[in-house]
Amino acid sequence: MPLPITALYAGLLALWLFGLSIAVIRLRWRHRVSLGDGGVDVLERIGRAHGNAAETVPICLILLALSEGLGASALVLHLFGLMLLVGRLTHGVHFLTNRRTLGLRQIGMTLTFFVMLGLGISLVVQGIGNLAGNA
Repeated sequence: MPLPITALYAGLLALWLFGLSIAVIRLRWRHRVSLGDGGVDVLERIGRAHGNAAETVPICLILLALSEGLGASALVLHLFGLMLLVGRLTHGVHFLTNRRTLGLRQIGMTLTFFVMLGLGISLVVQGIGNLAGNA
């Protein structure tokens, strides 16, 4: 079954992860660090921006794909997809711009957690409903 909405957000988020990867690689070259952050503050921050995205994006895309596969409305899927995209972008921009305030970072994580929680609860409810209907 094609999942065009999930594919759109997976593609956009892959491009963002690619950009974060390039930022990490450039900093490692500049500071001559082959592994980890070498104690370089900016490399630690950008590395965590990339790492956090790599940790959260896959599960959110899996949840989005399952929801799309189970027939969630396009509007709901786009709302969750946009929340995830905006959340990951704002979170990463916080680190890339060396912001000392937590505003963008908090917005990014709040949006990402809302996607995880909202889609997770929705899938549990659908799963229980399907199990009860098959009993």
